[in-house]
Formats: sequence, C-alpha cells, structure tokens
Amino acid sequence: MSEKSAMAEELRKRILKAPDAILEDTDVMRALAAAGDRARGENVVDMRGIAMDRLEARLDRLEATHQTVISAAYENLSGTNQIHRAILTMMEPTDFVDFVKTLCGEVAHILRVDRARLILESHQDDGSPALSGLDGVMMVGEPGFVRDYVTHGRDISPRQITLRSVHPEEGGLYGPNVRIQSEACLIIDLGDERLPGMLALGSCDPDEFSPSQGTDLLSFFASVLELHMRHWLA
Repeated sequence: MSEKSAMAEELRKRILKAPDAILEDTDVMRALAAAGDRARGENVVDMRGIAMDRLEARLDRLEATHQTVISAAYENLSGTNQIHRAILTMMEPTDFVDFVKTLCGEVAHILRVDRARLILESHQDDGSPALSGLDGVMMVGEPGFVRDYVTHGRDISPRQITLRSVHPEEGGLYGPNVRIQSEACLIIDLGDERLPGMLALGSCDPDEFSPSQGTDLLSFFASVLELHMRHWLA
C-alpha cells in the first residue's frame, strides 16, 4: 500500500470512528459540499445545497442577534449594579457637607463621569456656614436657573432626565481645566414649598450621554436622590 493510500485509509478509519466531529465542523462540511458541487458539474443545480446555504445564513443572523441580546442584558445588569453602588455610597455620609462632597466625588467616580455639580435654586445667595467648603461641587442659582439650563431658555417643559452633548462654550458649569462634551441633567424635585435643584453629570467622552440612550436607571437614581435631599433640607 502506497503512503497516499495509507493516509486515506487512516483518515477513513478516523472518520468512521467519530463522524460527529466532521458534521460539527462547519469548514469541513462546507469543503465537502463544494467538492460535491464540483463533482456534479456546473450544469446541475443542487436545490438542497441552496436550501442549506440559506439556512446557514439564517443561523448566522440568529447567532448575531443572540449575541446582541446577551450583550445588552450584560450591560443592563452592569448598569444596575453601578447605580446600586452609587446609591449605597451616597447614603453613607452623616452630614450635609460630606453628603454633597461624596455625591460629587466618590459617587461621580462610580458613575464614571468626570465632573458632577449639585445646583440648588434660591431667592438669595445663601452663604450660610452650612454651605461652606462646597465651592467647586455645589452652586446656588437664581429661581428658574435649572429650567433655563436644561431647556436652553426655550419655553418647553423640561424632562426629569436630559442626556445631551455639550458644546465647549456651554461647559462653564463644571469649572475650568476640563472639557466636558456630554452631560446628564437630573432635575431634583425638593417639594412643593421649595425651589428645584439639579445634579449635572459631565463627561469628557462625547458618547457617554446622548438622547438615544435609556434613562430608567438614572430616573431611579434621581428619585432616591430626591428623597435623600428632602431629608437633608428638612
């Protein structure tokens, strides 16, 4: 028996011993199908082969969709865990100054943003000792500041959560030495007898926040923040 015949016999024995290995190998099956087409000639149309090609294409699309769904579910779970960690961290401080510093510091880091600013509206600039030490993390704005900032001065009702890009000339809210390119504006309802507030989350990544993104998790975070803020301001 020649060396070529010996190889063919050995290959034959291995295939007969484990045929499933051939059936499960897509590349091998594709090569065998192509060899069969060449053996039949160009004038023979293999309808079964066409059907298999279409079925294979549908399977590829199904696998791609499956991976997309898994990826989206993983990102949603990751985002949920992130919001939960941020809320637990936000609830640790025992006084208002530490709360604001934690909110705009460690909590902002957990949320993966470059800057965070807490804005409270007031009829007068409140320079009380309770707010001392909060420069750079909190600011007091005039009545209507939050609405004008979120709507760019337009006569429309602002949403609780606004995700958008930020132009260079609009990033002054976050202070100097940082180029914020996208932001999330979370409006805080502090009660019927109080002016509203806002937590602004700024990112240097232009794709971090955009209007096409979902806001469910940030809405939940903003609702917890509202309750916590009402507790502190009571």
